[in-house]
Amino acid sequence: MNPLEEILTKKKILILDGAFATELEKKGYDINDPLWSAKFLLENPEAICEVHKDYLEAGADCITTASYQATYEAFMKRGLSEDEAKALIKSSVALAKKTRDAFWAEKKNKIGRVKPLIAASIGPYGAYLADGSEYRGEYNKTQEQLIEFHTKRMQSILEATPDILACETIPCLIEAKALSTLIAKLNASAWICFSAKDGKHINSGEKISECAQYLDDKKHISAIGINCTPPQYVASLIQEIRKVSNKPIVVYPNGGASYDGLTKTWSECAQTSSYEKMAKLWYDEGATIIGGCCLTTPQDISNVAKWAKTL
Repeated sequence: MNPLEEILTKKKILILDGAFATELEKKGYDINDPLWSAKFLLENPEAICEVHKDYLEAGADCITTASYQATYEAFMKRGLSEDEAKALIKSSVALAKKTRDAFWAEKKNKIGRVKPLIAASIGPYGAYLADGSEYRGEYNKTQEQLIEFHTKRMQSILEATPDILACETIPCLIEAKALSTLIAKLNASAWICFSAKDGKHINSGEKISECAQYLDDKKHISAIGINCTPPQYVASLIQEIRKVSNKPIVVYPNGGASYDGLTKTWSECAQTSSYEKMAKLWYDEGATIIGGCCLTTPQDISNVAKWAKTL
């Protein structure tokens, strides 16, 4: 049984955490950097723990590591050695575990809860480019080149023993195929979430149904879903996934804004409904793993967690 299904036998919804980098920004930290939130692994690891703790206290059943943009290539560009880069990548899991274990050590936090999981974030190749490519899927890379890019980082993260991998904001099917192949080779368990441009197509223009169908028979893929996508598209995307797959569906949209990769800024949110009301709609459509991405907050996750307890 994969770790997600184990929790889903006890709860109707598994609650994920919410935004990481934009939450750091709200706390007053500067995230305008090619490393984005990963720079805090180097400069201020305690800030990472603060955000993890906030989401655990909000009711998250799973927290995601600050490794989305943490790659050997990016850290070594910053002047670090390969060994130093590896230590920082692995530290993302260690920090999440430390925060989770401290939270779980308090008896009051176990009441009505399952022990929270640690999902190690694996960002797309475009995140390393730091130019918004994950919202376009224009890589001009072969599947073999993408496997090569992801291998060393994924191996290092797995050495730190997270509960599951979270392959996030994947903009194109070729990268999903590369990740799936690598995950199977490394005997790991993961969910794969795509970033989408509308209610049927991921950011590359390929159909989400085609992507879900490809992943459906892959035993090492624990769930399929959508993240960092405007919430108004999510219900339709869930419907498209359900047509071709019986795997658990994971969704964690952004707050409804669009991202400019050149200025590294978000537009104002277009969200018109409360997050928990939208979460109810996504659940009704078939999603059982729900959280938030950029610009969502611990309060949003708390509201979803409170609503989920009424099911």
